[in-house]
Amino acid sequence: MIDLATLLTFTLAAFALAATPGPDMLLIMTRSVAQGRTAGFVTLAGIALGCYFHAVIAGLSLSGVLLVAPVMFEIIRWAGAAYLLYLAVQAFRGAGGFQAPAADGTAPRIALSVLFRQGLLTNILNPKVALFFLALFPQFMQPDPETALVQALILASVLNVAGGIVNGVIILAAGRLGEFLSSRPRFIRWQNRLLGGVFAALALRLAFDRR
Repeated sequence: MIDLATLLTFTLAAFALAATPGPDMLLIMTRSVAQGRTAGFVTLAGIALGCYFHAVIAGLSLSGVLLVAPVMFEIIRWAGAAYLLYLAVQAFRGAGGFQAPAADGTAPRIALSVLFRQGLLTNILNPKVALFFLALFPQFMQPDPETALVQALILASVLNVAGGIVNGVIILAAGRLGEFLSSRPRFIRWQNRLLGGVFAALALRLAFDRR
């Protein structure tokens, strides 16, 4: 199994990864600003489950299919780009960022189940996450086929704890920002345009970045 020194080293790497901006962090931030802390934590839960999905694949040594079968990588890459583009369109339409208040002063909400699914799919459909698990995890795992899956799940748990701490701070800060901005209708239109543009840029980068 994994020794303590190796686990501590991986923990440092996990926090460094969690602090790196990406589609997951952006999704958590925007959902927290738009609908508050609960929405942010639900989205984070979906992303965390996605990490366990990648860990299981890595533990079963199936992630290697992304290297030996380029077609599979291309399918995942384009699926991820398409999903990010979908999120961009939703934001431009006002369905994925702030929503304008209704006549009674309330704002339409995205169901928590939908937010959870968005977080899950954003993580699963990111081929770079799968390749990260494939490249990084073996460096911290003992070459023992019988415990490989357990080791991968342990590392994924450490990664999720790091992500929970980093993104938890973001959720709390973004939730307060959302409360402050929700009463400012002029911000809604520009926030959605900015959010849509960022998601669209991420989709294009994923689709055309050959690295």
